[in-house]
Amino acid sequence: MLNVAIKAARAAGAIINRAALDVESVRVSAKQTNDFVTEIDQAAEAIIIETLLTAYPGHGILAEESGSEHGAQDSEFVWIIDPLDGTTNFIHGFPVYCVSIALAVRGKVEQAVVYDPTRNDLFCATKGRGAYLNDRRIRVAKRNQLKDCLISTGFPYRPGDKLKSYLNMLGEVMSQCAGVRRPGAAALDLAYVAAGYADGFFETGLKVWDVAAGSLLVTEAGGLVGNFTGDADFMEQSECVAGNPRIYAQLVNSLNKYSKFAGAGDKALVRQSLQGGSQAPDAAATEDQAAPPSKPKLQIKARQTKPRPEQK
Repeated sequence: MLNVAIKAARAAGAIINRAALDVESVRVSAKQTNDFVTEIDQAAEAIIIETLLTAYPGHGILAEESGSEHGAQDSEFVWIIDPLDGTTNFIHGFPVYCVSIALAVRGKVEQAVVYDPTRNDLFCATKGRGAYLNDRRIRVAKRNQLKDCLISTGFPYRPGDKLKSYLNMLGEVMSQCAGVRRPGAAALDLAYVAAGYADGFFETGLKVWDVAAGSLLVTEAGGLVGNFTGDADFMEQSECVAGNPRIYAQLVNSLNKYSKFAGAGDKALVRQSLQGGSQAPDAAATEDQAAPPSKPKLQIKARQTKPRPEQK
């Protein structure tokens, strides 16, 4: 199954690389403000789906652009696809984007491929067999103090995102680490954590196709990944933190109060912090006065409904 996913990722990467030679001619449309889709996203997704379903016609598909339109609707095997993570980077000619493909079996990710076509870097993992970059075994970084670490993240960019709350989070992490980077492709960010290029990662507003493959890479490389409270059942909760076990714990300690699953006391502290400055409180913060929502269980399966617009 991994070899078929690799074949699909490379086929999509070839389409992306050809288009990158003349990116100005690529047709672009907006799904919503600052959230773009191109004909290349769609073409790459089509070749991935064709490759996977030719090999496994009974499997389900959950893809960024077409949702569950293709494949079996009730399969325990579901391919989770982001054909071009980092679309905004791509349309500007900024060479940080990737193809992300994961296979979930009964809701658990068991195969993962993240392919960077600009560098021909192939990250892959099979559950229980380790993570690899171009056939070389990779491990998360060994640093154990957040003050020495390079952390990657993503910025809110859509209307309604909790920008002020995020800026508080960012400021807190920046004050505790050696540096923060915002590359713009979450799947590649997680692959870089797995390879030890970055020591940790955090972001909100993510979709399952942003994190499915990258999360397996991280865990198979010896790291941990979860939501801001440290819960490993995070895939559909829109928030993600990753790192080696020590750095993961330190990031969770800093970020847990910003989680939508945080306790009422922590949420009150965050609201107080937002209101303490000269600016008005984050409008979205008022919704947190209710009791914390129950945590949804991961149920990755093919379904008829179209997914909501994703990040980047």
